[in-house]
Amino acid sequence: MNEPRKPRRPSFLEPAALEALGEPSDPVAALHAAHESAAALLHTGRAATDPAVTARLVTLTDEVGLDTLAEVWSARPAHSLPGALWRLYLLREWVATDPTTAAREYAAGIRFTEPNHAVAGVDPPGPTEVRRVADEILAGVFDGDFAVALERAAAFCQVVASGRADVTEGRRALLTAARLQEMATDLAISARLWRSDKLE
Repeated sequence: MNEPRKPRRPSFLEPAALEALGEPSDPVAALHAAHESAAALLHTGRAATDPAVTARLVTLTDEVGLDTLAEVWSARPAHSLPGALWRLYLLREWVATDPTTAAREYAAGIRFTEPNHAVAGVDPPGPTEVRRVADEILAGVFDGDFAVALERAAAFCQVVASGRADVTEGRRALLTAARLQEMATDLAISARLWRSDKLE
């Protein structure tokens, strides 16, 4: 006997968001699902006055799984709303999964990129603090300035990338550090697009 499937979607989303998070059967539907679900999620979070809603949105991947968001958002361009949200949730998931490594690499990167450290705001750079800041960044998407949240995430990625390149040996470490720097650039560009009302 098969076990019943666990619910994949949070109950607090609007109907449009739930529908858009479905499983589209063609590329055009997938494109619409990505952008509609991202817009609905952002609208839901920014319109909410209950801190519990923000908290549930921050921990969305704990409830629906990162794979669910990957199916809908990960293929969208980096400089789009779903692309930016995907990167923020991906960053939070990594920090939540491995805060010790995140803290070690962040601490190592501070001396190379002090201005980014000031923007990211991890102080002191321990496992608890990096997890707190990752959650704060995502919460800022819904109850703060979205552009500032993107800039903090970009700064965080820059510091970690610098630290990873310094303390971790091997070609793979350098490649992943370069990808983090690319993510930082993408998030910073998305922040500028949001400020000019062009992030869609």
